Amino acid sequence: MRGSYTAASWLALATAMTAFAAPAFAQQAPTRVTLEGARGAAGDVVVIYGDRDSNDPGAYSVIGEQQIAETAANHPAEILNTIPGVNVQMNSGQELLVAIRSPVLPAGAGQGSFLILENGIPTRAPAFGNVNALFEVHHETAEAIEVVRGPGSVRYGSNAVHGLMNFIDPEPGAQEGQTLTLSANSLQRYRADATANFTTNGVANWAGLSIMDDGGWRDSSGVDQQKLTLRSKFGGETWNAVATLAAVNLNQETAGFIQGHDVYKDEDIATTNPNPEAYRDAWAARANVRFETNIGGGDLTVTPFAITQRMIFIQHFLPDQSTEKNGHDSLGVNARYDFGPEALRWSVGGDFVYADGFLKEIQTRPSFGGTVSNPTFPRGVHYDYDVDTWTTALYAELDWDFAPDWSLLAGVRGEANRYQYQTNKAPGTTGRFRVAPNREDQFDFVTPKIGVTYSGFDNVLLYANYARGARAPQVSDQYRLQNLQTVRRLDVENIDSYEAGARGKLAGIDFDVAIYSMNKSHFFFRDSDGLNVPDGKTDHVGIEASLAGEFGEFAGGKFLWNGNVSWSDQTYAFNRNVASAAEDIFDGDQIDTAPEWLADAGIGWQNQQFSLFLTSEYVGQYFTNAANTASYHGHLIGHLRGGWQFSDDLEAFAIVRNITDERYADRADFATGADRYFPGEPLNATIGVRIRH
Repeated sequence: MRGSYTAASWLALATAMTAFAAPAFAQQAPTRVTLEGARGAAGDVVVIYGDRDSNDPGAYSVIGEQQIAETAANHPAEILNTIPGVNVQMNSGQELLVAIRSPVLPAGAGQGSFLILENGIPTRAPAFGNVNALFEVHHETAEAIEVVRGPGSVRYGSNAVHGLMNFIDPEPGAQEGQTLTLSANSLQRYRADATANFTTNGVANWAGLSIMDDGGWRDSSGVDQQKLTLRSKFGGETWNAVATLAAVNLNQETAGFIQGHDVYKDEDIATTNPNPEAYRDAWAARANVRFETNIGGGDLTVTPFAITQRMIFIQHFLPDQSTEKNGHDSLGVNARYDFGPEALRWSVGGDFVYADGFLKEIQTRPSFGGTVSNPTFPRGVHYDYDVDTWTTALYAELDWDFAPDWSLLAGVRGEANRYQYQTNKAPGTTGRFRVAPNREDQFDFVTPKIGVTYSGFDNVLLYANYARGARAPQVSDQYRLQNLQTVRRLDVENIDSYEAGARGKLAGIDFDVAIYSMNKSHFFFRDSDGLNVPDGKTDHVGIEASLAGEFGEFAGGKFLWNGNVSWSDQTYAFNRNVASAAEDIFDGDQIDTAPEWLADAGIGWQNQQFSLFLTSEYVGQYFTNAANTASYHGHLIGHLRGGWQFSDDLEAFAIVRNITDERYADRADFATGADRYFPGEPLNATIGVRIRH
């Protein structure tokens, strides 16, 4: 196994925990906002930064600290798929593809469609997204995870097209103490998560450390991963600041897809790895300091940040199986000023981000395909380029209580993106690959939003909302060309979203309902011939509903339940002929990898010492090709988890995933004339302990 761990890893963990256990002193409580009605499945009220108002028009979900701990997720999909309208497909190890009110979007389509944040700061520069970027966030020790469903471009800019995810770390000094969680899984997976909140020399600190050693349940599919987050809070009489340093390292053997109709049902084949040579090695580090002060009667927040990231992997999903090396370094600053009376509140802000990135793709296999003189997949360097990018943006939002029980939220953002590209390989076309000459490109856009809320009913909020989401082309979209593409400036992808909904509490039941319609243009994706399409159009309509409550008492405890369901109709809104003619796209066809139905439900009982919950997740049938001739029938899987609170300092838990040992596919698609699957994990069990001090 690549990068396997020894006892030295556990010694390092113990050393870190010893360092965390510093003397603790009382601290001033941090300024945070409680979102009333924003609760996890276990009913915990979520406290987060005041970046989002609980009365904002639009759909969002918050997963709280208790639910995060109880889920004990080895992969972020295990948490995020409990949210309506969200479908995160696990591939191999920590790989994934994301869907939020969308089909599952791979390659270029997925890189810039979903914005990933930590504490409100993007984890990557705007033009350097990655479909697997969730492996870089520290979800294991987060205090809350906020998911905005639908465009969020006004406040956050590029890439918040279909939605965004904000992973929120605990505030330094909020609750002093240390926690150590150890777990072992029947699929050769071992984890240690440690946190500490402490004070040193009058400075409040928080630290989180996570280590995972996963032997892999498929052949040659082991994963080693380490994450570290450090936060410190300090300040003066008129200002305060929180500094954050986060780092992650991933060493993964990659098990590729298996081919053949319904082949995932065969246990012997599901465990095999057709690409034992494949791997993914990556690391990333981020640093930022959030400064806050009151000036001129308003609240000013300024956050300078830095990002560095590197990745090398074998593209096992392509015929040439080339090795790709990519990375970027970035510096930026976010600024925001909130002012005005409570009934007429203004927010104005801006962003500036500079990034220096690179990509190199090398085929080590012999040339093949095409002709001897011009093979389709030539051996050697396919791409080798550097790109500097500059992003500058200004935005303004108005929150106006224009009548009793009525509020208006309106905003607009203007953003300019400049790319300077330089190739280190001679321009021209070789086989399937086209190298563009040196060039500069500019991408500008304006994104508005307007929404209204009505709160005249007890414990119920009604809202309607229009928002535009946009993303500038990713660097790889613009410069990683293919032989049939022309060298030109791509268009900005945008989406127009119309939404109405209600949330609140009725008869003791928390509820959230939303209905939406979205139209996307200049959709960038890859067709069945493997060629990039820069001008697609799609339509998306859907309904999402979630409910949670409790009923009855038994043996000193209470029964809890929750559930959500999502229905969507996602279709192509244009025609495209492909060379193979086997998967022509027609206006009105269903978009592949877009299930019509998604659902999640749970029921359980808990008292002060014991808890037991049964949960289930359902993925409905979906087409796996654009021609709508191949499909995956969907699946329903169940999980069981229990916890025992022996004392305030000691807790044990057990989790059984896929309790019926269902044979299913985490991901299914259709390519090169064959069904392809990433098989889902079989029945497996995790046991663990959580120690607090």
